[in-house]
Amino acid sequence: MGETFPMETGAYLVRLARRQIEERLGKKDAPLEKPPSALLQKNMGAFVTLHTFKPRELRGCIGYIEPFMPLGRAVRECALHAAFEDGRFPPVQKGELENIVVEVSVLTPPVRIEVKSPPGCLKKIEIGKDGLVLEAGNLKGVFLPQVPLEQGWGVEECLSNLCLKAGVPADYWLWGNAKLYKFHTHIFCEEKPNGKIVKP
Repeated sequence: MGETFPMETGAYLVRLARRQIEERLGKKDAPLEKPPSALLQKNMGAFVTLHTFKPRELRGCIGYIEPFMPLGRAVRECALHAAFEDGRFPPVQKGELENIVVEVSVLTPPVRIEVKSPPGCLKKIEIGKDGLVLEAGNLKGVFLPQVPLEQGWGVEECLSNLCLKAGVPADYWLWGNAKLYKFHTHIFCEEKPNGKIVKP
């Protein structure tokens, strides 16, 4: 995917995510016009994140880390999962959409962080740039790059919280049993509900 991703394609993905949610809630509109981009058919990982606008609070976030389906399909599925199947929240209701902003993250494939000893990973993680995956056997925790920035975490605090999200002790990343991966994202989001789409 390289270091750039077309703004036109990213904006389409955000509109596509919103449209999927609207249609599930019974709204009917004319089909979206697709941009001439082969990226929509390329297998890529993606996340769809929903926030309330005022106050800004997480309302749903679901994604696929691995690139196992075409990007357009991945965003459609993740939008529905984030809105209606994120177990942390009740399903989105029709009246809520006027106060929800939609964000789409397109992921690069995860790359294993290889170190001689666990503390060495601290120098290989850049807060705000690297998304992280921690695998502990069959358990897994994932943070998008923006999460530690939003929470004000440094690398160690981020790793501790990532362990807790995976369901293991906060210092598990130091035990030598965890597998750590990092990935990058191209993020596109609405400035306000159904508003202009930007790259934050």
